[in-house]
Amino acid sequence: MRTYGRQKQPDGSWGPWITITNTQAVWLATLVQSLRLSINESPLYGNFGIPAQASVTTQIAPDAAVAAMQAYYTQYFVSLTVSAVPGASEPTYSVEVVLNDGTILNETVAT
Repeated sequence: MRTYGRQKQPDGSWGPWITITNTQAVWLATLVQSLRLSINESPLYGNFGIPAQASVTTQIAPDAAVAAMQAYYTQYFVSLTVSAVPGASEPTYSVEVVLNDGTILNETVAT
């Protein structure tokens, strides 16, 4: 199993594409990419993503979409918590994951 991803650099630009082959890292990268997607943005996985544009326009957080994604991806980890970051100007989420080997990872994902 593999996927591809990029990391944001300290200057705000995106780094080069990298191949991710560790199964746990693949699922984590896929979760992060799903949080950054808009609904129907992906041609293959149109049901993944959050209604970010509608959320910014209406000022209503996309909690139901985020909860659905958390419920879907939780099967791949020992523990998964996705929560909104309060006071952010755009939909931003704190993701805390406990991997199968016990490693705890925290990531902030801005859409």
